[in-house]
Amino acid sequence: MKEFVAGFCLLALATATAIAHDFKAGAIHIDHPWARASVGMAKAGAAYMLLTNEGSEPDRLIKASAEVAEAVELHTHLMEEGVMRMRQVEAIEVEPGTPSALEPGGLHVMLIGLKQPLVAGESFPMTLTFEQAGEVTVEVSVEAMGSDMGGHDHSATPTQ
Repeated sequence: MKEFVAGFCLLALATATAIAHDFKAGAIHIDHPWARASVGMAKAGAAYMLLTNEGSEPDRLIKASAEVAEAVELHTHLMEEGVMRMRQVEAIEVEPGTPSALEPGGLHVMLIGLKQPLVAGESFPMTLTFEQAGEVTVEVSVEAMGSDMGGHDHSATPTQ
């Protein structure tokens, strides 16, 4: 019975750790950074997350870096002449009290020149640099190809 209880406690702890996938940089809370698994030898990918400024002053995500890619850029999607296109942005605003969602079809961190495939169930480190909050390294969880929110529902959260 002791082994069963000990095993159950370890399983509960592992599950809680897997669910608690958030990070903090100063006043910025980073919730569930994730990326979709890549297809074959795809050379590009994207990372998503929810950024919440819990402080009273605005901040901006100004840079991201990750060893899994040759280049990492901040991007958005824009409709141009009836065609959806991705464009690099200088920064992503993170206003107090207004969460900024980085999600498919919107703002995201673009991974250019992937050095290896992104495999579901694995993860990789990414360093985010905020203008005020500074640098923080987060662990980006790689989700299955069909994922649209990395297993989390942020639909009630306004996007920027």
